[in-house]
Amino acid sequence: MAFSADLRLIEQLLDHVPEIVFFLKDRAGRYLAVNQSLVERCGLREKHELLGRRVIEIFPRELGELYATQDQSVMRTARPILDRLELHWYAGRKPGWCLTTKLPMRGRTGEVIGLMGISRDLRAHEDAEAIPPGFVKALEFLEAHCDEVLSPGALARRAGLPPVRFARLTKRIFRLTPNQLILQKRLNAAARMLIETDRSIAEVACACGFYDHSAMTRAFRSATNLTPTQFRDLKRDWGAGPRPAFGLTPGLLIGTKTPRAELP
Repeated sequence: MAFSADLRLIEQLLDHVPEIVFFLKDRAGRYLAVNQSLVERCGLREKHELLGRRVIEIFPRELGELYATQDQSVMRTARPILDRLELHWYAGRKPGWCLTTKLPMRGRTGEVIGLMGISRDLRAHEDAEAIPPGFVKALEFLEAHCDEVLSPGALARRAGLPPVRFARLTKRIFRLTPNQLILQKRLNAAARMLIETDRSIAEVACACGFYDHSAMTRAFRSATNLTPTQFRDLKRDWGAGPRPAFGLTPGLLIGTKTPRAELP
């Protein structure tokens, strides 16, 4: 894979951001580029010690298999992973929570040829609360069931937390209220369906937990300044022209603007 000067510059810049891990991988999951933070967290000294290797060769089996499965999913489906809460390594190979984002990279003809991503530390101050396992499970449930009737209170109960503490954790980690987080997950699911299927707007709205197509249209316009139909047309127009840099697609537009805290 050709590695552009722009990406080299990004890598060098992120060498100076120790709370962020940066990586670029080929289709086989081998590291092509990393920042110094990832090198040091893996207990190594130089980047060349990490390049060409896979996560299953670096991390403990459970973590390595998790990351490898994620990589394969992104490259098989071309669907990004956005701000997924998970365990990673901090300095000294100590486990810590992070938010991971992985984006597919495309070749000139549109095929997925690799991925790049970051993991951003959620370093807590000594007096800050830890992230309970139940909170992570509630987020996983939301990811898989955004089409269902959900409320912040229901997610808090699933997490085994008081609603106030659940809301405080959500705000601290994602900078969103629980209502905004639910809406963002629904919008992301709707964006994928609009891009990957020909289902009607009403069908997409129903499948993603919106009350009706009008409610989804209002939420879409608030988050992207586009209606669902305009969003779908933009994808088609984009697909007909040159590929954008780094393989970004309209599916990544959701989340670039914080949606209003209203649930349809």
